[in-house]
Amino acid sequence: MRRTVLLVVLASCAFSQPTTTDTAAGKVLAAWLTAFNSADPARIRAFDTTYRRQSRPVGASLTFREWTGGFTLIRIEKNESLSLTALLRERNSDQIGRLELVLASETPPNIVRQEVVPIPCPADLAPPRLSETAALEAVSDFAEKATNEDRFSGVVFVAREGKVRLQKGWGLADRDRALPVSLDTQFDVASISKMFTAVAVLQLIEAGRLSLDGLVGQYLANYPNTDVASKVTVRHLLTHTGGTGDVFGAELSTLREHADYIKLFGTRGLLFEPGTEYRYSNYGFVLLALIIERVSGMSYYDYVHRRIFEPAGMTSTDFLPPSEHVGRHAIGYVRRNGAWIANTAPWGRGMAFGGAYATAGDLFRFVQALESGQLLAKATLANATTIHQEHYGYGFNVQGDGKLRYYGHAGGAPGRNGEVRIYPQLGYVLIGLTNLDPPLAERVIDVFANRMPITQ
Repeated sequence: MRRTVLLVVLASCAFSQPTTTDTAAGKVLAAWLTAFNSADPARIRAFDTTYRRQSRPVGASLTFREWTGGFTLIRIEKNESLSLTALLRERNSDQIGRLELVLASETPPNIVRQEVVPIPCPADLAPPRLSETAALEAVSDFAEKATNEDRFSGVVFVAREGKVRLQKGWGLADRDRALPVSLDTQFDVASISKMFTAVAVLQLIEAGRLSLDGLVGQYLANYPNTDVASKVTVRHLLTHTGGTGDVFGAELSTLREHADYIKLFGTRGLLFEPGTEYRYSNYGFVLLALIIERVSGMSYYDYVHRRIFEPAGMTSTDFLPPSEHVGRHAIGYVRRNGAWIANTAPWGRGMAFGGAYATAGDLFRFVQALESGQLLAKATLANATTIHQEHYGYGFNVQGDGKLRYYGHAGGAPGRNGEVRIYPQLGYVLIGLTNLDPPLAERVIDVFANRMPITQ
């Protein structure tokens, strides 16, 4: 049975491959696919020398090739002499990408723009739906194969209607000490942590202590930038529409408390008029943490622990730095020159925008407490998981339609990746966690999501 399922996984999107055309764009596409898929540094460098004015680092191309496994051309959507749009499939996963290739009129043609953007799998390219048992075997086989090829280590967790269908760890949590991943392994869940912050804010709104339309300046007196203080609302912060910018830079490793970010970024102006654009903002969640502290009279960490982790029974979730609880914290690894290297960046304590450590089981307990109405009123949760901007609700990612609509959050940074998906109509909860680079965890749970039954 398992051999049959694995063949389904590998062959599900194996359509007859179209040929490229004789246009200049078609010839460049064919040359790029040949060079990229070869994983040969010399061939990739030769392609770049021929077709790019500014060559890309070969190492970056090789890393991209290693993660995708290369690309298979599925179909050409638009084909003109100097521009082309095509659908490609990653050879290591189900993921479909749309390639846009634009050339300058030169001899040989010079690449002006080349970009592969991941897209949802079109219906005619989707894998066949399987029984639940077969879909579970498919994702298990996929994880096993990726682990054997040294491309995965982590946990896959699947539940339906509150009952666990699959929970298993693969690979190593600590390569130096040969410690295997177990169900007790705590992973850095990165931006999955934003759901905890969002729930805390929504609880305070339910209690009448905060307002979605309350301004930053109402809660954070003397905030340095007057535009941020007088124009940005809690709603803007929850939906990444506040124009408050991000936090990444050389100083990140030196920041230890949420207030430290204000000292560094508090005078920064708005990137755009609040409410007019969606632009992901980790700094916005720093502001939410400080608002939680100001309104509740508790530290952010104490509030989340007492009002979310304790009621949900999340005894294996914390915001401690990577240096603490090393026995249970998975070590993050990044790929460098074909080898896994421990990510030794001096990360401090997790923040409201990301960096909590949790087990898959604890994340499931969080989902159960959320869905049961223990943490939020069901009407509040329904509003929070409705799309308010782009694909985002109030601190929750929202995707899909009909039975395949889900909410949750993904998180990723070098050496850490995870995703939680809740399908309310189907009753499924999918959780993937890894201590390797993104988007690996998301790709693994895609295998189940793309094959799970959607009819009873």
